Amino acid sequence: MPEPDVRPVRIGTAAPGPVQAGESGEVGEVGEVGEVVREARALAGDDVAEVLRWGATRAPGVPLPGGGATLARWELLAGVAAQDLSVARVLEPHLDAVAILAEAGEDAPPGSTWGVWAAEGPGGRLVAHGSDEDGWRLTGTKPWCSLGAVVDHALVTAWVDDERRRLFAVRMDAPGIHVDAGTWVPTGLSAVVTTPVSMSAVVARPVGATGWYLERDGFWWGGIGVAAVWYGGAVGLARRLAAQLRSRTPDQLALMHLGEVDAALTGARAALAGAAGLVDGGATTGPAALLLGARTRHVVATAVETVSRHVGHALGPGPLSQEPEHVARVADLALYVRQHHAERDAAGLGALLLEQHDGPAPW
Repeated sequence: MPEPDVRPVRIGTAAPGPVQAGESGEVGEVGEVGEVVREARALAGDDVAEVLRWGATRAPGVPLPGGGATLARWELLAGVAAQDLSVARVLEPHLDAVAILAEAGEDAPPGSTWGVWAAEGPGGRLVAHGSDEDGWRLTGTKPWCSLGAVVDHALVTAWVDDERRRLFAVRMDAPGIHVDAGTWVPTGLSAVVTTPVSMSAVVARPVGATGWYLERDGFWWGGIGVAAVWYGGAVGLARRLAAQLRSRTPDQLALMHLGEVDAALTGARAALAGAAGLVDGGATTGPAALLLGARTRHVVATAVETVSRHVGHALGPGPLSQEPEHVARVADLALYVRQHHAERDAAGLGALLLEQHDGPAPW
């Protein structure tokens, strides 16, 4: 098994250095990206609650999206993911929650840990009853609540009427909250347990106006941040392939696989770097933010699947049967990237393109 590669992951053209916050954040305790990456590797395999506590201490220093250092934020996420996707999967939603709160003009309480639960599923809904004057209470079931049994706060969407949803903050120790047993049996991200959460008249605080969560520009900026995590996971796979090819004389097929991997990662990296520049330049608001998010996520997800396929073909069964870290990375990435809905999201991207460009296509 090759020695672990703990280099930071570069997305932009400059070598990774100190994380520099933009106007909306301070550097705080983050320090060098490489330091965070090494810490993430040391945390791999640790208790999820410990990883969350680490994330809470690091979050205040991570630049907020759109504040002038979005690329540094995404490079940090990618660097963590290249070491361990479970650690990145725990860190990313907490950082997203902090960014959402900041976009609403709020701060996360020091040391608090957060989940963000906005998915909907078949069956019942989570419904909000009340008003801003009299207070709000949530009743129903929210599906797909990652780390519901571990985080101490959550941002959760609930229906305020038949057509509209609003974002609410809840404390997980509030009366009326029950983390359902559910069924979580994946081979990937097994430690990031995701289950339904049931609520019965749970006191909740609104964050933003009705519809704000899904309509804000930051929704898509956060979605690109998830894609940066996918990219980092693919970099971890690519580094394993490169290490093997350096250990022997590769044949033409092996070189072909490496070339395909490099091309896929180069395209994904360019998409992420370009998106970061647009976000920080104020060029992605409203429909443009939606199109940028959908486009970038699809480019990166496609690259991830290309990398996974070529690495698997090039390495064969050996690492998949003898290297626990490689096995975990393959399984984690396969599950995580399924947050992108493949052909369905590609169709959505096509529809957006036609909606936003009445004349010639942008390319």
